[in-house]
Amino acid sequence: MLNTYSVVDEIKKAQNGDKDCLAKLVEENQGLIWSIVKKFIGRGVDTEDIYQIGAMGFIKSIRNFDINYEVKLSTYAVPYILGEIKRFFRDDGPIKISRSIKELQIKIKEIEKEYITEKGRDPTLRRIILYTKNAKRRNHNGYGFNKFCNVNRRKYIFR
Repeated sequence: MLNTYSVVDEIKKAQNGDKDCLAKLVEENQGLIWSIVKKFIGRGVDTEDIYQIGAMGFIKSIRNFDINYEVKLSTYAVPYILGEIKRFFRDDGPIKISRSIKELQIKIKEIEKEYITEKGRDPTLRRIILYTKNAKRRNHNGYGFNKFCNVNRRKYIFR
């Protein structure tokens, strides 16, 4: 296990291009990477592949780490590791779908689930549109609901 001073030296060397120091830091922090990878097991991607993506996030954190911060590298690295893995799952696929559309899809699924729980049946398309419009008014969170609702209003006739 590395002590604090040697970790700082290793980080500096890794930032200056020493691949052995970089590999040593990754090896010393395998437990951290695996602890995050475990959250993503069972999503249709090989665990080793997820680990490799997490390791890439850890390497990015080393390259961007400022030694003057009063924070440990492991604490600083967690968002980089998570971000890299989440980006992989978000962007992976044969068709690239924008983040706003994916967020809208998630919101619609939440609305459907709430409606089914409350009413005991599937919501109609009109109900989903109305709920999404109301959610936009309540949250002002920029999901693009108005654009979605206006497009669907032109396509469908409601009765």
